Amino acid sequence: MKRLVAPSILSADFNHLGKDIEMINQSEADYIHFDVMDGVFVPNISFGIPVIEQVNRIAEKPLDVHLMIVNPDHFIEPFVKAGASIVTVHYEACKHLHRTVQLIKSFGARASVCLNPHTPVAVLEDIIQDLDMVLLMSVNPGFGGQKFIENTYKKVRQLRELIDSVNPDCLIEVDGGVNFETGARLFEAGANVLVAGSFVFGAENPAEIISGLKQL
Repeated sequence: MKRLVAPSILSADFNHLGKDIEMINQSEADYIHFDVMDGVFVPNISFGIPVIEQVNRIAEKPLDVHLMIVNPDHFIEPFVKAGASIVTVHYEACKHLHRTVQLIKSFGARASVCLNPHTPVAVLEDIIQDLDMVLLMSVNPGFGGQKFIENTYKKVRQLRELIDSVNPDCLIEVDGGVNFETGARLFEAGANVLVAGSFVFGAENPAEIISGLKQL
């Protein structure tokens, strides 16, 4: 089973963003994760298309773009053109989820759907066959540094069972409170991709942390 790591640049040093991206390029990371927040769907604002465009110029890893925004359909094409290889939208933000997923794929990106901590896995039963990835939030979206929600392990196992029976190629990504302890248990439960922000960029040697997560 694939075990991948996606450092989240929300925790990077934006005074030296190019340096941090180069560190990721040289590391064992698989993706570069972007948390795009609009201040409406989540109570915070982060960054948007211009940052992703600039990172894409020097990035050597696929860009994994998580849209924590309302009306994502309006922005899918611009984000893909900016460099997104994977586009994640929230189940809770999409009125017509199947149409949104097909829209992502029509622009050549991989389609992913995110579930907030309170949203059950069962809501994906009628869309899972069309997805390339599912992102489970293990904290409430919008803020870094939150405590990991223990119920996430159960959700990963439930999602793994659903995916294995319908769409075995679909990946499970988890974001929030990831460290060596939670990461090991998430991989054991069936997750494929760990998103890590402050755990990576707050370390003295971020590349070693990425390598350590890969080896869990």
